[in-house]
This record gives sequence, C-alpha cells and structure tokens, in this order.
Amino acid sequence: MHTQPMTFMQQLAAAWQRNDSLLCVGLDPEPERFPVALRERPDALFEFCRRIVDATADLVCCFKPQIAHFAAHRAEDALERLIAHIHAQHAGIAVILDAKRGDIGSTAAYYASEAFDRYQADAVTLNPYLGGDALAPFLQRADKGAILLCRTSNVGARDLQDLLVDGKPLYQHVALRAARDWNMHGNCALVVGATYPDELAQVRALVGDMPLLVPGVGAQGGDAETVVTRGCSSAGTGLMVSASRAVLYADSGDDYAVAARAAAQQLRTTLSAARRKTQAAAVR
Repeated sequence: MHTQPMTFMQQLAAAWQRNDSLLCVGLDPEPERFPVALRERPDALFEFCRRIVDATADLVCCFKPQIAHFAAHRAEDALERLIAHIHAQHAGIAVILDAKRGDIGSTAAYYASEAFDRYQADAVTLNPYLGGDALAPFLQRADKGAILLCRTSNVGARDLQDLLVDGKPLYQHVALRAARDWNMHGNCALVVGATYPDELAQVRALVGDMPLLVPGVGAQGGDAETVVTRGCSSAGTGLMVSASRAVLYADSGDDYAVAARAAAQQLRTTLSAARRKTQAAAVR
C-alpha cells in the first residue's frame, strides 16, 4: 500500500518526540572557517555540511541550510545534494530552506517552485512584507511549511517591526494575520528571535500552538532556557530553536564533526531540561 509522505508539520511533530529535541541546526558554511585540509577540496561545502548533518541528525528536530552561504560560492548543486542526502539518510528530519523570499505574482510562484521542486525543501522562510498574495504560492503547498519573519533577532528589527499600527507593534499584526488569515492549511510558522524574550512570549500568546522558529541562541546571545520558558507551546513543544555557528564551528580542527555533536548534545539537553521544568510548573 502506498503511504502518503509526511507533511512538514507532521515531520516536525514526530521529530520533537522521537529525538526529544527542540534544536534546529543551521547549516551556514563559511569555507574560511573550515579545517585547513578541507578548504582545498573541490566539494568542501558539501563535505563539511554532510559531516555535520550525519553527526547531529539524531539530536535535532530539523535542519536549516542558508541559501546565500551556498549561492555566494556557486555551490547551489551542493545544496541540492545536501538536502537529498538528509532526506535519503535521515528520513523524517525536515529541511527548512532559509531563503527569506518575498515577491509578487509569477515571481513568487517561481520562488516557491525553486524551494520545493528544485531544492526539495520541506519548508522555506518568507518575508511577509508584501502581503498575502505574495505568500499564496507557498501557502497553497499544504504539505510544505511557510515560515514568516515576525520579530527577527537582529538589532535593527525594531526599526520597522516595533512601529505602532492601530496601537499595536507591526510584528503583532503579522502574528495575528498569520494565525487568522494565512494558516488555512495549518502550514504556517513564524520567526521570532531569541534575543527578544518578551516579544517571543507575546507572539506565543497571540498565535496559540503555531510553531516558532527561534534564531539567535548561542553566537547572538539568546538564552536557550529563557526561549523555552517564554516560547514553548501548551504541549511543551512548538519550537525550532536554531543554532548555527555555535554548533558548526565548535572546533576548527579535523574533529569538527565530533565537536559539533557535543555542542548540539549540550544544547539539546539544555532545551529538554527547560521543557520538562516548564511542563512541571504548568501542572502545578
């Protein structure tokens, strides 16, 4: 009997439980930070990321390759092969293409095809600034995840995202619109930075159990335990806490994949402990 492939949301929910993990490892290869011996190899980007993936796949809920880190090195083919490798060797671990797309009309449709048909990603990050019609080609793919920028982790986020519109900051309007109008297939998620825990808690209150992709833990200074206590869903999940540099470059030597696994293990343990603590407090 032919079984229907799992949707992005189903893969995510299963991985939260199976791997007891809220950790998303971001795949942001920077060749100048690779071990010296690896830098000279013709397929260095693929090899570096593949080893990270194989070392950490049982510790994560998803992977998040950043498209610019590949495209800048003319390595889009390495990105295609990396995603294919994850699907073939680590089935059930979803891949989020971090591309932050946002355009209108046929261009948006082509961007959706790029993410889902060319790269075979399970989800993609999107800029919602152009509104619902620009998001529609992504949202219509009910099996795929549409992860919308809401309150980002960078310092300049407040320049626009905190502007008051009808008495509420703009990022809250994005959260509400996503929850009320754009999530008709249940495939929406939001990006909210770990560096803004108060805003994270506000977004969680507005959107219920919608998954949140939370960058900014580790190198950017976000606190993993705070993210869980302020951002987890009623089930104690609902988060993809993204760490990139803290895992990828835990060691610059030839044993970088071993060090990456240790860093990922430590982060997963911290997140899981905070998750259990939060759930225990809720029961009381």
